[in-house]
Amino acid sequence: MRVIRSNRATLVLLVMIAAAFGSARAQTTSSDDYATERAKAATLVKQQNWLDALPLFEDLFQKNPKDAVVLEGLAQCLIAHSVTLQNPDAAGQERIRAKALLEAARQLGDHSQLLENLLDTLKNLPKNGEVNYAENSDVNAAMKAGEAAFAEKDFAEAIKNYSHALELDPKSYWAALFVGDSYFSEKEFPQAGEWYDRAAQIDPNRETAYRYHADMLTKQGDFSGARTLSIEAIVAEPYNAIPWRGLVAWANACHVKLPRVHIETGGSATPNGENKITITLDANQPAEISAVWFGYSGTRALWHQERFKKEFPQVAQYRHTLVEEADALTTAAKVAEETAGKSPNSPIAKDANIQLLLRLYHQQMIEPYVLLNSADQEILLDYPAYRAQNRAKLVQYLNEFVVPEPAKAP
Repeated sequence: MRVIRSNRATLVLLVMIAAAFGSARAQTTSSDDYATERAKAATLVKQQNWLDALPLFEDLFQKNPKDAVVLEGLAQCLIAHSVTLQNPDAAGQERIRAKALLEAARQLGDHSQLLENLLDTLKNLPKNGEVNYAENSDVNAAMKAGEAAFAEKDFAEAIKNYSHALELDPKSYWAALFVGDSYFSEKEFPQAGEWYDRAAQIDPNRETAYRYHADMLTKQGDFSGARTLSIEAIVAEPYNAIPWRGLVAWANACHVKLPRVHIETGGSATPNGENKITITLDANQPAEISAVWFGYSGTRALWHQERFKKEFPQVAQYRHTLVEEADALTTAAKVAEETAGKSPNSPIAKDANIQLLLRLYHQQMIEPYVLLNSADQEILLDYPAYRAQNRAKLVQYLNEFVVPEPAKAP
C-alpha cells in the first residue's frame, strides 16, 4: 500500500484507514485547542510524518467527525499505518474504513485533487481490503517490507527492499516506481527521475511514473519538462481522471489556461426500430451549418444501417467505433469546406465548432481528437490498438491542441 505524500496523487494500489491505533507516539491531551491541534496534525502530514500525525487526527475526528479536512488527513495517515500492519485482515479493514471516510469527506464538500485520486484508486478495492503488489509471494513480501520502511521514513531500508523486489522481478513497475519515490522523499531528485524513467520504460502505458516525475519537475520550476511528462501520462491512460488532474495542477502552477477542446455537433443519428435511423438537426442553426451536420449525421446513419457490418463482419452487434466517428466528422469537414468556399460570408466562418473541426481536419488530427476529447464508452475500446500504432500522433495532438506552452521566464 503506497503512502500518500502531500499534494501527490496516489497509486493504483488502493488505500486506507484504520480502526483503532494504540500508539503512544504523539499523544494529545483534551486541553489542546482544536485549531492548534488541527494545525499541528496538518504540519506533520506535510512533513510526511504520518504515523506521528495519526493519533492527533484520530482525536480530532472524535471531537468533530464532520470536519472534511480532518477526514482526509486521517485517511492519509492511516495509509501509512496500514502498511506497517503484519495482519492482512487488520490492514484490509483500515483500507475499507478509508474509503468510507473519504466518501464522507467528499459529501462534506472536499473535492481536493488528492481525495479524488484516492477515491479513484479505491474503485476496485476487494471486499476484504487486501492489497498485493505481485503474484510472486517473495516479490510481494519484499514490496510490503519496503512499504513498511517507507511509512517509517527509513528510506534507505525502503530502497533496499524495493530493489530486492526488482531483482526478483525485473518487470516490477511498482518496485522501480517506489525506488524513485524513496529518492524523491530523500530529496535526491536526479536519482528519483532516473527511477521514474525506468518505471515508465517497464510499462509505458501506466500513467503514474510520468505524473510523479512531472510533479517533481513542477516543484523544481521545470514547467516545460513537466509539461512533456504530463502529456505522456495522459497518452498512457487517457480515461483515468488522475493524469488529467495532474495536468490541471501543472497548469495552475505555471499559470497556463487549458482550453476546452470539444465540438458540439449540430446533428445526431439515433436508431429507431428495425434498421431505421432518426436524424435530428438543430432547427435554429443556419442552413449552411445544418448542411454540415447533416453530412455528419447521414454518415453515422449509414454506419448504423450497413457500413458497420461490411467493415466488421466478424462482430455480431453494432457499436460506435473510432473509424465511424472519424469518418462522420471528416464528411462534415468536407461539406463545411465546400459550402464555405461557395459563400465567403457563410456563417461557417463564424461558427467555433466548425472552425475547430476544420482545423483538426486540415492537420489530420480528427482521430486523436475523438479518442482523447470525445470518446464514449464504445469508442474507447479502440484506444489501445490506436495508441500502439500512433503514440507520436497522440502526443502531437496534445501538444498542439490541448496543452499550451508555459510562458518563457523573462
